[in-house]
Amino acid sequence: MTFNILSGGEDRFEAILAIVAAARPDLLVLQECVGWEDGARLRAVAEAIGAPAGERHAVLGSANPRPSGRRNHIGVVSRAPLVKARVHAPEALAHCLVEVELSLGGEPLFVLGTHLNAGSEDRRVSEARWLLSLVPPARLAAGLWALVGDLNALSRRDPYPADLDARLATAGIEKYGSPPRFDTMDTLEASGWSDALLLRPRSGRWATALRGRAGAQVETRTDYVLLSPPLAGRLALADIVDVGAASDHHAVVAEIA
Repeated sequence: MTFNILSGGEDRFEAILAIVAAARPDLLVLQECVGWEDGARLRAVAEAIGAPAGERHAVLGSANPRPSGRRNHIGVVSRAPLVKARVHAPEALAHCLVEVELSLGGEPLFVLGTHLNAGSEDRRVSEARWLLSLVPPARLAAGLWALVGDLNALSRRDPYPADLDARLATAGIEKYGSPPRFDTMDTLEASGWSDALLLRPRSGRWATALRGRAGAQVETRTDYVLLSPPLAGRLALADIVDVGAASDHHAVVAEIA
């Protein structure tokens, strides 16, 4: 499950806990864990999904600071013990990436939790290329890999209207370019990553964020669970979890056999 909780979620934390407790994912990746450095909220999330306490089950990835000084940390919580965990925060990334290894039926499963640049498709493409240097196509094709998080990028395979450019302009949304660009997702998919929600949708839900202003809002999706070819073959289903007012993003879940 991936879930952008919006700016630390302080005033909505009980609602966030209720959502993750109801979903009870085996592995949870959270974005925008702002102010979570003391570990208390990460422990509360672990308890909510039934994960044991401790660093073998929960990791907070310390993010690069934004110009404002804010750090949009990445939290990863696993009910199964983590074999390994590593945090990557090179200058190439707007925030950071948390890489964890688990065992799936005796095989190594690698999960990359991240949050790409919010404002520039050029920056997102650069981040995608950095990700591909970490997991080049040959390595991706041979193993069980998942890339999970808010990628802040549009997929041309989602059901956007033909007049998307005009709608984005009316809504005052510039982050995707004009005409809107799909380069980041094109780059990742061309290298072998598959979108779980498109492979095995459980429902017709697809949008994770309603963007814009009153009277001119646009349905978008920038939250993904992407899978390597061997892991995509084990995908049972994927879906959107409506989180109501708990965040400005709905969550995405994928079930792996």
